[in-house]
Amino acid sequence: MKTCDAIVDILKREGVEVLFGYPRNALLEAAAQANIRTIIPRQERIGLHMADAYSRLTKGEKLGVFTCQHGPGAEVAFAGVAQAYGESVPILFLPAGYATATAHVGRNFNSVRNMAHITKSAEPLNFPAHTSAVMRRAFTALRNGRGGPALIELPYDVLEQDGAEADYTPVLRTKFAPDGASIAKAAEMLCAAKRPVIYAGQGIHWASAYAELKELAELLAIPVCTSLPGKSSFDETHPLSLGSGGAAMPYAVRHFLEESDLILGAGCSFTATAFGIRMPTGKRVIHATLDPIEINRAVETDVALIGDAKLTLRALIDACKAIAGAAPRDMSAVAAEIAKVHADWFAKWLPKLTSDQVPITPYRVLWDLQNSVDVANTIITHDAGSPRDQLSPFWKTTAPHTFLGWGKTTQLGYGLGLALGAKLACPDKLCINVWGDAAIGFTGMDFETAVRERLPILSILLNNSSMAMELNIMPTATERFRSTDIGGNYAEFARALGGHGERISTIEDIIPAIKRGIAATEAGKPALLEFMTSQELDFSRYP
Repeated sequence: MKTCDAIVDILKREGVEVLFGYPRNALLEAAAQANIRTIIPRQERIGLHMADAYSRLTKGEKLGVFTCQHGPGAEVAFAGVAQAYGESVPILFLPAGYATATAHVGRNFNSVRNMAHITKSAEPLNFPAHTSAVMRRAFTALRNGRGGPALIELPYDVLEQDGAEADYTPVLRTKFAPDGASIAKAAEMLCAAKRPVIYAGQGIHWASAYAELKELAELLAIPVCTSLPGKSSFDETHPLSLGSGGAAMPYAVRHFLEESDLILGAGCSFTATAFGIRMPTGKRVIHATLDPIEINRAVETDVALIGDAKLTLRALIDACKAIAGAAPRDMSAVAAEIAKVHADWFAKWLPKLTSDQVPITPYRVLWDLQNSVDVANTIITHDAGSPRDQLSPFWKTTAPHTFLGWGKTTQLGYGLGLALGAKLACPDKLCINVWGDAAIGFTGMDFETAVRERLPILSILLNNSSMAMELNIMPTATERFRSTDIGGNYAEFARALGGHGERISTIEDIIPAIKRGIAATEAGKPALLEFMTSQELDFSRYP
């Protein structure tokens, strides 16, 4: 059997149904012949971003897999691999490599050598007979422990060689839980705390620990906030919800963290980043995480609970019930405090969310969007910069995995690929990406991929004809031209690519345009709504 055919056979045994790839190699052809759906984006980065969302929304059951050509293909793919590594998302990356005779010669790009530090595992497949063993190691890395990409470099001469055998059984998936002594100590601390806060990360999503998170919060009447990747892991209309935090956040997030005497980080890394929640100092911390390397990395930890978030929270619940009893504590006082902080914050922002100003404020667009869709049956993601900070504090999720948040690294244009991958994984959901005119300049051509691959997403473009976040720091050349100024008619662009496109400039047209855009997606056509907005520089930062 040829190596490429053996790889495809193994992919099918592991449940892989889609292979993302660009632009060509023998593996793509073999996959197509074996009835694995192949999706060809306009650039490597978008293909990896699509695989990223596909892995997230299938919880790794149907892993996102991406392949590309050797040399320049692998070089361009670097950014997408780095993004998945930063967000801890399992993706199988199968770049072609130079022929084995030249793979390590001169300046030929070698993916294993150059991407080892942004992958969980990285190795070449140099001999057809090693196919099963190499694939087994990669899938084991992907299906166990903390998420992240696994890389197998495929020299293009080896792909076409005979001698491979698909002697392969799908790999085991393992879960582990914290030790009993640590659980007992953490439970004692939680039950004794006067003002505890739970900070939930995306580990809640990967472990499907939604019910356990809610049960623990209600048992001890603990407020819950989430990271951006963890957003939608806790119903944000729940009376104990503080919302999610990143560079911008509801004031309740910061208020309760600052006033806390104990923070339980559940399924999170506490990674220190400019786009995440900064943890206050001097607090007692229980850190529940799958990856022990994160302990004491960003925050000083009093108790470490190493293991799967679902198993960890279940053990904590049982231990807390043994101490405090099975009856939930009265949450009325803490719920009233949360409601008061939320109300004071919201009163400040409501005039902007409902403003009739022209040019339209982006907050009005996103507020009308939230009130025009079925939030529980919508998957929404943001792009870097202003769209992220204008959307995330105000969009209230009610169902798991309906918000794809990110921010440890902030590549412009990431949101489009996420929305495309989400639509592929969840075809019955309305899938939305919110981006700006800077982001569409990076990845906008892949709107054509949405049209060609019949992935009818709704793309909300906030066009302020500038990189508004940079207005205060980027140089001004003349009064007529600034280096932040950009432009274009993107609604016409969307129509030219075969999608539905509209440009909206007036308040009264916002909701009707959204409804027409949704109708277009329901009819199978991707839609891009271009809202001409103000250069908004006000964000929900804690005072």
